[in-house]
Amino acid sequence: MGATIITTEDLYEFKLELLDEFKQLLQNHNGHTTKKWLKSNEVMELLGISPGTLQNLRINGTIPYTKVGGILYYDYSEIMDVLENNRVHNKF
Repeated sequence: MGATIITTEDLYEFKLELLDEFKQLLQNHNGHTTKKWLKSNEVMELLGISPGTLQNLRINGTIPYTKVGGILYYDYSEIMDVLENNRVHNKF
């Protein structure tokens, strides 16, 4: 059996991969949904908003969606991205 040399760069990459996997596991077990696509009622419940507010978010392009037949679908990760990108940091 041959010896394999592991560099500090290899260890660093392994660490980053491991941290990413832990983050995914924690997200999935903290009550976050594991579904990729959500329907309107699930998005309203997730964000705590009314049907009218969700419609306004669609109309003004804040939340992207996909329409198949008469059903609207929202990508969970895109909704989380919208929340992260619109985070407000107040300085007191």
